[in-house]
Amino acid sequence: MSSVDALRNHSQNIKDAYEKHRLRKRLFIIALIPVVIVLIGLAVAFGSADISFADVYKTLFRKLIPGLANAANAGNSEIIIWKLRLPRIIMGVLAGIALGSAGATMQVVLKNPLADPYMLGISSAAGFGASLAIILGVGVLGGSYLIIGNAFIFSVLSSGLILAISGRRGASPESMVLTGLALLFFFQAMTTIIQYFGDSEAVKAAVFWTVGDLGKADWNKISITAPIVFVGEILLIWKSGDLNIMNTGDASAKSLGINVQGTRIFTMVVCTIMVAGIVSFTGTIGFIGLVAPHLVRMIIGNDNRILVPAAGLVGAVLLVLADTIARTIMSPVILPVGAVTAFLGVPLFIYLIMKKNGGLS
Repeated sequence: MSSVDALRNHSQNIKDAYEKHRLRKRLFIIALIPVVIVLIGLAVAFGSADISFADVYKTLFRKLIPGLANAANAGNSEIIIWKLRLPRIIMGVLAGIALGSAGATMQVVLKNPLADPYMLGISSAAGFGASLAIILGVGVLGGSYLIIGNAFIFSVLSSGLILAISGRRGASPESMVLTGLALLFFFQAMTTIIQYFGDSEAVKAAVFWTVGDLGKADWNKISITAPIVFVGEILLIWKSGDLNIMNTGDASAKSLGINVQGTRIFTMVVCTIMVAGIVSFTGTIGFIGLVAPHLVRMIIGNDNRILVPAAGLVGAVLLVLADTIARTIMSPVILPVGAVTAFLGVPLFIYLIMKKNGGLS
């Protein structure tokens, strides 16, 4: 075989390997969609009151297809499915998508494999805002949105402080991470002080809120969070091509015409609004934004065009699984889902570290 033929064969082998890798990435994200749909049905079926998988989808068809609205009444099972379990599961899916995609994006723009909404102080700021509302009754909004409004506003405020302080040094990844860590400890300290002087019952409620829970979800809250998550997801996917170029380094990205600082600030703002819109309703849920992106990277690599949406779908799978365990493992007692994600996240994260021989990049 001549050297030209050998070179041609080598090039063809590289091309075939590349096409195979592209196909695997596409199949992975396509397969995740039915997995999420089936998992929703299974999660709704499991609980203290067992409901068949078929009844779950019969109820969904009756509710979503007007022509079946007057079909035979499903009785109590329909109330359990539509009023109690399904809003909780859908909120879990939205939260998983927001946390997973935001975590994947933050790890790229901040060049830190440990970056996630919790590490940057966004979740701790939400906890501080919620504690202000629960313990002291202080807030911007009133009524049923007192806690939600505080949590959202302080989450956004935390991100604004990160951008303002780090912006004095060009919004570099290092300055943003360090500022986020400083705010994390600041808001945790302020929350502790408020709880120290609070009434025991109010403090208990505040602590429970910070652990994370999907039990207060309803269709009205989903109608607020769903547009925030879906619009944010579209914007992150839109910027995913620029994130791929930024993976090569800021200097290289700038030479290719990418506004690195503008992209970094834009994606951080989008991530913050997505996460704030979720944690203000669910409380702090950890590890999803940290583990889901690394899990996806092990399977499909670092292509952010696939990584960002896939991390969101994997985050949804992990969170719905964790919530199902939280509802069933000690039934009828329902554990806070944030505690279950921590229990599941720690061994999974350690496994990922060992799988990568100690590296997370």
